[in-house]
Amino acid sequence: MRKKANPATRSGPGTLEILQLKVTLKHVQPAVWRRIAVANNLTLGDLHHVIQRAMGWNNDHMHAFYICGVEYAGHERAEFHGVLRDFDFLLHQVIKRPGQRFTYEYDFGDGWMHEIRVEKMVPVAGAPPAPRCLAGARACPPEDCGGPYGYQNLLAARSDPNDRNLERWGEPA
Repeated sequence: MRKKANPATRSGPGTLEILQLKVTLKHVQPAVWRRIAVANNLTLGDLHHVIQRAMGWNNDHMHAFYICGVEYAGHERAEFHGVLRDFDFLLHQVIKRPGQRFTYEYDFGDGWMHEIRVEKMVPVAGAPPAPRCLAGARACPPEDCGGPYGYQNLLAARSDPNDRNLERWGEPA
């Protein structure tokens, strides 16, 4: 089993910065979003885990980041699809400026697409703080509910006390 490096000890060229990122779940209205702060010496793989925690998901599925036309994915997808491994790239290597946008996909079956926008890049002296969620709106959809379309159906079923479709999502009718 691969041992993860301590993010606080990772280094690279440039200034250590805290990145303020807004992560918005696409194709869901009203919007589900989280504002997170992470150090730029974390890997894309670390960012995946931060997003999972912030959104309230269980990391049960594969994922990928799409940045400037390049795909970075977890080990399994990278190995079988010949794309770059997300744990091999530090955030400061792929995030260059405030306003930059890129995509994070989680669960290729359900197709949860997220837009990530870099809101701020703030230099920090000393050890970087732990990743944290600063703000957000709405609860994240449950795992395996069928993507944006299935989630909209789940919300409609929840709003109708007579709808028997809730059983399909493992909820009492």
